[in-house]
Amino acid sequence: MPNPWLHRYAIFLACCTLFLVVAGATVTSKEAGLSVPDWPLSYGQLMPPMYGNIFFEHGHRMVATTVGCLTIILAIWLYRADDRPWMRRLGFAALGAVIFQGLLGGLTVLYLLPKWISVSHACLAELFFSTTVAIALFTAPSFRNAPRMVDATGSLSLRTLGLLLPTLVFAQVFLGAAYRHKALDILWHVSGAVIVTAAVLFVAVFALLSYPHHRTLRAFAIVLLGVTFIQVFLGVAAYMSRVITADAPQPMPVMVWFTVAHVATGALTMASSVLFAIQSARHVRPVAVASMRSAANMSH
Repeated sequence: MPNPWLHRYAIFLACCTLFLVVAGATVTSKEAGLSVPDWPLSYGQLMPPMYGNIFFEHGHRMVATTVGCLTIILAIWLYRADDRPWMRRLGFAALGAVIFQGLLGGLTVLYLLPKWISVSHACLAELFFSTTVAIALFTAPSFRNAPRMVDATGSLSLRTLGLLLPTLVFAQVFLGAAYRHKALDILWHVSGAVIVTAAVLFVAVFALLSYPHHRTLRAFAIVLLGVTFIQVFLGVAAYMSRVITADAPQPMPVMVWFTVAHVATGALTMASSVLFAIQSARHVRPVAVASMRSAANMSH
């Protein structure tokens, strides 16, 4: 049975996870990653003096611990209250992801910010956020209602395009994380941005033109378009602010906040693409089924 309080809790966890992404991006942007040199304690304490970059690094750990505890509650709540076995498994998968994420965060400290572990830590954070957003959608009472099914149009299927889109967006998340952690040149990230923006534009416009009267598909396509274009603007602003303040002795606030906003909106773009994929798979029939229905209608 639908549980509105479980749904509200899942939304709350998703919001907390987005704040965790912001906290982590702030640590990286302010170059505060090694301001606390030990883990899991901070200078051998549970609560070190919160000054300078220690505030951001230890604050990030505190938010991460809170999100981990909230995820434990969610997994138990889903196991006890949700009658869908796949949702129970998804809750425990989310719990496993947040535990692994914490371990990766610890390794970045113990091994002095190794590039590819730091990149993995950043990428898993976006995947975990998308998972919490998906759980919030799945626990919505309206998700239990029967979907409004539509057929694929022509040889292109929005169902297929929608499922491919999160893969492209995640590849761009990887390229962005690799650039931020100095594992790849910015050219890779910029090239990926062009490809992903074009893909989002194509898929979203395709959905709007193919199913203009389908409220759910139209709404999620518009959200995906809006978030993506905000992300592109923030990406340009983050890069320009980095160039302008390149000679500063320490990260300048304008660069930090544009970069953090870019990372946070990137997480929202990833989550939006996942939600769009879910709704496309939920509401659009596979091409084979649509073809069989069309042939059956012609025979009558």
